[in-house]
Amino acid sequence: MPSLSNSDELIFFVNGRKVIEKNADPEVYLLFYLRKILHLTGTKYGCGSGGCGACTLMVSRYDPKTKKIHHYPVTACLVPICSLYGAAVTTVEGVGSIKTRIHPVQERLAKCHGTQCGFCSPGMVMSIYTLLRNHPEPTPEQITEALGGNLCRCTGYRPIVESGKTFCAESTVCQMKGSGKCCMDKEEKSFTSGQEKMCTKLYNEDEFQPFDPTQEPIFPPELIRMAEDPKKRRLTFRGKRTTWITPVNLNDLLELKTRFPEAPIIMGNTAVGPSIKFRDEFHPVFISPLGLQELYFVNSTDDGVTIGAGYSLAQLNDALHFIVSEQPKEKTKTYHALLKHLRTLAGAQIRNMATLGGHVVSRPNYSDLNPILAAGKATINLISKEGKRQIPLDGRFLEKSPEANLKSEETVLSVYIPHSTQWHFVSGLRIAQRQENAFAIVNAGMSVKFEDGTDTIKELQMFYGSVGPTVVSASKTCQQLIGRQWNDQMLSDACRLVLDEIYIPPDAEGGMVEYRRTLIISLLFKFYLKVRRGLNKMDSHKFPDIPEKFVSALEDFPIETPQGIQMFQCVDPHQPLQDPVGHPVMHQSAIKHTTGEAVFVDDMPPISQELFLAVVTSTRAHAKIILIDTSAALALPGVVDVITAEDVPGENNYQGEIFYAQNEVICVGQIVCTVAADTYAHAKEAAKKVKIVYEDLEPRIITIEQALEHNSFLSAEKKIEQGDVEQAFKNVDQIIEGKVHVEGQEHFYMETQTILAVPQEEDKEMVLHVGTQFQTHVQEYVAAALNIPRNRVACHTKRAGGAFGGKVSKPALLGAVTAVAANKTGRPIRFILERGDDMLITAGRHPLLGKYKIGFMNNGVIKAADIEYYINGGCTPDESELVMEFMVLRSENAYYIPNFRCRGRPCKTNLPSNTAFRGFGFPQAIVVGEAYITAVASQCNLTPEQVKEINMYKRTSRTAHKQTFNPEPLRRCWEECLEKSSFSARKLAAEEFNKKNCWKKRGLAVVPMKFTVGMPTTFYNQAAALVHIYLDGSVLVSHGGCELGQGLHTKMIQVASRELNIPESYIHLSETNTTTVPNATFTAGSMGADINGKAVQNACQILKASLQPVIRKNPKGKWEEWISEAYEESISLSATGYFKGYQTNMDWKKGEGDAFPYFVYGASCSEVEVDCLTGAHKLLRTDIFMDAAFSINPAVDIGQIEGAFVQGMGFYTTEELKYSPEGVLYSRGPDDYKIPTVTEIPEEFNVTLVRSRNPIAIYSSKGLGEAGMFLGSSVLFAIYDAMAAARRERGLTKTFTLSSPATPELIRMTCVDQFTDMIPRDDPSTFTPWSIHVS
Repeated sequence: MPSLSNSDELIFFVNGRKVIEKNADPEVYLLFYLRKILHLTGTKYGCGSGGCGACTLMVSRYDPKTKKIHHYPVTACLVPICSLYGAAVTTVEGVGSIKTRIHPVQERLAKCHGTQCGFCSPGMVMSIYTLLRNHPEPTPEQITEALGGNLCRCTGYRPIVESGKTFCAESTVCQMKGSGKCCMDKEEKSFTSGQEKMCTKLYNEDEFQPFDPTQEPIFPPELIRMAEDPKKRRLTFRGKRTTWITPVNLNDLLELKTRFPEAPIIMGNTAVGPSIKFRDEFHPVFISPLGLQELYFVNSTDDGVTIGAGYSLAQLNDALHFIVSEQPKEKTKTYHALLKHLRTLAGAQIRNMATLGGHVVSRPNYSDLNPILAAGKATINLISKEGKRQIPLDGRFLEKSPEANLKSEETVLSVYIPHSTQWHFVSGLRIAQRQENAFAIVNAGMSVKFEDGTDTIKELQMFYGSVGPTVVSASKTCQQLIGRQWNDQMLSDACRLVLDEIYIPPDAEGGMVEYRRTLIISLLFKFYLKVRRGLNKMDSHKFPDIPEKFVSALEDFPIETPQGIQMFQCVDPHQPLQDPVGHPVMHQSAIKHTTGEAVFVDDMPPISQELFLAVVTSTRAHAKIILIDTSAALALPGVVDVITAEDVPGENNYQGEIFYAQNEVICVGQIVCTVAADTYAHAKEAAKKVKIVYEDLEPRIITIEQALEHNSFLSAEKKIEQGDVEQAFKNVDQIIEGKVHVEGQEHFYMETQTILAVPQEEDKEMVLHVGTQFQTHVQEYVAAALNIPRNRVACHTKRAGGAFGGKVSKPALLGAVTAVAANKTGRPIRFILERGDDMLITAGRHPLLGKYKIGFMNNGVIKAADIEYYINGGCTPDESELVMEFMVLRSENAYYIPNFRCRGRPCKTNLPSNTAFRGFGFPQAIVVGEAYITAVASQCNLTPEQVKEINMYKRTSRTAHKQTFNPEPLRRCWEECLEKSSFSARKLAAEEFNKKNCWKKRGLAVVPMKFTVGMPTTFYNQAAALVHIYLDGSVLVSHGGCELGQGLHTKMIQVASRELNIPESYIHLSETNTTTVPNATFTAGSMGADINGKAVQNACQILKASLQPVIRKNPKGKWEEWISEAYEESISLSATGYFKGYQTNMDWKKGEGDAFPYFVYGASCSEVEVDCLTGAHKLLRTDIFMDAAFSINPAVDIGQIEGAFVQGMGFYTTEELKYSPEGVLYSRGPDDYKIPTVTEIPEEFNVTLVRSRNPIAIYSSKGLGEAGMFLGSSVLFAIYDAMAAARRERGLTKTFTLSSPATPELIRMTCVDQFTDMIPRDDPSTFTPWSIHVS
């Protein structure tokens, strides 16, 4: 450690209170400090890399130069506390609280139903709140932009945006169908559809408290005095291993840089921070010139602008907007290009943290700005003790040539960007997995200068990002083209030359090699067109314009603020006012979600002597364990113990699930051992020191194809069959066969798997606080691992931060692992999985290989279908057999095929075991059905919608597994969807658009759905509840269902309120635990409200019946009077409610049975626009019609439908899991796994609940938790419709293989054209690819 003076005091404010940290450690981040030191747990851990926004908060600083206060959003997980000297931090607790008063932002997010699980809500609140502190009347665009760095997995974003839009100046709700009347107005609140009145208002704005921007907390005056103190001095903070130095002025900075030339300069910490966290980089000294006046300035001259290196990218954005507004257009082409990329670069938080100097100098190979700066001929102004110098920001600098580098003692002072000139064109181009907050797959900065008045190239520059280890300059190509004219011949030579010059090897890191090669020339073509257009605008006589059909290729998709209408049935006017059933009641915890006061497992205060657990996972897919050496780990400070398979007192391999690997490992990510230590940092450090020696074993099976070769399966085949399939194939006009690959999906619940296990002093009792969907399972596994009866294990679940199936079976395994550690150490264990470990260990949705053979007539009638499903189950049984049963049972979807056979088998591979996921196999399986419908349509020259209509169930029928059902609600959803979405007219408009546009294509698709609820086994459908009435008349409800964000507890309160005829305010629901309701089934299969609602209803009815004698005596009495009278008459005020379960059965030997209690029907229509040159797509509109029967809570049900749809849309488009050929998962966080953001959702998003009857269920409702997931496939098939249009135009009519997800790569490479034909291709047998598909 360098010898430096002792540590200074770190002074900053949090929520108006002064914090003085005497021992500030540079390695401590603000998120940890808030949660563990200050015990402010509203700010959440979601990913640790700044990519999800769960830890967003506001930082405010005073600028003594401008005398202004600057508020900006940051992600606390990347902010070192030492960077906060003199700053004021505002967390969600400082914005408002239930205990004091809630802020309008918090209230409106809750009342607009913008929270479900509530884990992302504090981050959402802080993003909107910070925006309002800077712009009290924001525009809708600003709301959308502010939320771009915040991920939500539950809601689908629409209600979150809507809550933000209530602060906008002008009315932002839609003008209903162009009538100019607003669908949200009171008198317009309902309109009649058929017999029923339909409502469109899910909340009442009159309830909102007014927003008064003058009432916000003041900036601490002490911080102003500190900032203006003329006697400021250098600050030094010394930690255990590192030192942080904040220089007092520029000379001091240069002094430090000379003294510590290797020390990184830290401003936003967005580059160094992740390297330290995820790549184990270590720096003994940090120099942080944050706030150093000399680095913050803008200087404009006649030929350009110089911007200080300390400017954040957000400040750069504001500065460039100002310059663009002041200067003539021809001078600002470089600035326009930069502004376009600044809008989508990362999210608002990162743009406010990252600095221009840091971005330029760190030279990431994916940089969106550096290629443009280089193309615009920017220069970097450097300074050191030796003096100042300038270096060009050019190819040599970006390619990290030694002679073009900074000297170690130099630092960046500013960046100079020259104005563009009249005959000079500059462009930035990029394509990423999703539109914003995603690293580019390929980006480029290009510029061309012509001899004045001509199209003869004088200078040409092309820089590409993400095509190699650094940004790459195509300098040789540019050199060879000088003097050429800007025409088609030059373009084709340029494409050939640039492909020769920039070579991406076939096994390049990041994969997508052929796609990236294609993008190199596709982006060049876009630039070529832009310049042609620009020349024509300057002199239309001299320079011909580009063809009209090419014009749409010039523009990127705009980012629009989403809007839409939600329609549901109005409540019967005769229903008692107090009865909440059927009303859009706000989620029971919504206000707590938005104030950060909802307690999740890791928010629970520390327990005396608790330890933290870190995992050591296998790095091999299939290997023998030769040795586990824990000596180095045990020697580290704070480490209490290392736990291995030897320490499991009971069963370590229970029902095929292995808690700790023993003797061999069977996948990468299997838990080998865990380390228990006094802090998580110590446990993690020690886990890295555990040495494991492996010996690889054969075979290593990763993909479904490999499993089929090795005959490796987890269970026997499941099959259903009707009619005579073989005979039918002999009597049809045509037969087609095909294969469909559907890749997997990561749950990406915002709260990672979290368990707190507390061993009790007596009787070997173990208490677990766990975010789970299936407490009984956790209890069972823990009891088995500890070899104790289940009555000694108590599980408590207050709420889970999202689950989606990922918390059905996995918490049982992780609970057992934790309990074994707690048992061995005798101390409480807190086990919080990091996002990367969670994604690696717990896996997700099963990848599917589907094969079909279809026999049909020329008129589109399908006579025979033979379907085979194979899923990648992973290395242990988990839920794979059940998932396959569901896939087979639901395989026909909405279509009647008289001769139908479906067979399926789960494959055993050396991947982590895949598990339950919303929709439970249906979203994968039915893609196969929709694919063969589309293929049949293509063969018969019909539209897919016509073939769907021809083959859809029309009257009461039996399914392929012989269950009778009435498809009338299916027909209604389908017909209303086609009619109300104006499908036919829009389809014609899309065809017209496609004729006029060569490089952009539109596509539409409508998908119908027949989904199922519940389980084919009756005992899985049972439920119990316990209802207590206390002497003051208050009621406590407990039931066996878990609150995951789906509003289950809210609906249960509505049920109890109706049944007991008392207001909801009398009823409380605290938590789910195994001590009050034993043996509860899982909260899954869309049946949480169905079965627990029946149990709560039963308990309330028992209580109501026992109160009857008292009520009869005093019919006019109050509820409270009745209760005290009942108590005085010794009437029990507690009741257990029970629901035996829906009577279902399935006989797999016969392949028939009434497998499900009822069906849920729906239809969805989506329209997309696709960019054929890049593979980007934009979702323009979605209309969903869902058969909700009677909705107990339309707000909750519509929230479930929208959230599931967006999750499904992600599954079918942007979400792509990448594995190495050795079975290593690469996608382990938001940086490399892209769930939808607010910009991906439909620009227009309409949802209608269609009324039907469902007498079997409580209040004739239906379970809607999962059904919306598959409707996301309407986006996939709309993309396929657009791609088919592109292929037809290029003369390719053949049906093409359909696979999911439709990533930009798949879209671009399917839209074959001269550019895809031009790229070099490699023989697959000559190299090992970086990543593979496992379906």
